[in-house]
Amino acid sequence: MGAASATGRLAGRRILIVGAGQQDHGLEDPPVGNGRAMSVLFASEGASLVLADVDAAGLEATEAQVREQGAECAGVLADAADEFAMQAMFERGRGAFGGLDGLVMNVGIGAGLGFAGTSVEDWDRVMAVNLRSHFLGCKHALASFDEGGTVLLIGSLAGRESMPIPSYAASKAALEAVCRNAAVEGAPHVRVNVLAPGLIDTSLGRLATQLNPSRADVRIPAGRQGSAWEIARCALFLMSEESSYVTGQTLIADGGLSVATRS
Repeated sequence: MGAASATGRLAGRRILIVGAGQQDHGLEDPPVGNGRAMSVLFASEGASLVLADVDAAGLEATEAQVREQGAECAGVLADAADEFAMQAMFERGRGAFGGLDGLVMNVGIGAGLGFAGTSVEDWDRVMAVNLRSHFLGCKHALASFDEGGTVLLIGSLAGRESMPIPSYAASKAALEAVCRNAAVEGAPHVRVNVLAPGLIDTSLGRLATQLNPSRADVRIPAGRQGSAWEIARCALFLMSEESSYVTGQTLIADGGLSVATRS
């Protein structure tokens, strides 16, 4: 639940988290989302944070929780798919903290159902949010980060499997190619990795289960869905010096789902 003792693993780091807010989708007692969990955990571990999101209420709530950890933070309300908005996020980091040395791209939407039910507009918007934004983030990070810079792209197990929303699956699969190329271009000064969650108990995940009840019947060897705190812990490892020899890789956090035999 995010309650493990902090050890200062990100002390002195200045990190931009894109997609730091969350929407509760009408749930009375919503679980924490990946972006908020990462923000709160990173703050507790000593990082100064620039938090960005398109949802004002969700962003403000995350900022409040980060400040409760005693961390410095600055907020940016912006669309990550927009080139100038991404530039503004990095400028916010320079203005607030003199620069950035970490980036987390926690951005993703889905649209359309199957190929027949996906319009060109659906496809293009998903690719803009899920893929162009990550390209823009990597481009700015590689140009501005100094020695020890770290980039983390939040992918999905959906990028390695078929699913009812092909635009989402294709965009998440493409992130691994973006990661490989950015890791090679950024080496040795900047590390770039992908974190690919499986089924995680978030507000969006619960909404997806309401729309597709069979999602709750998927056999996960771990016996349950993961929590956003568990994803945040994986992200903490990849953003800290503990993973200093890891770059260009994808860490799958799915409770064994991807290796389970499907009936």
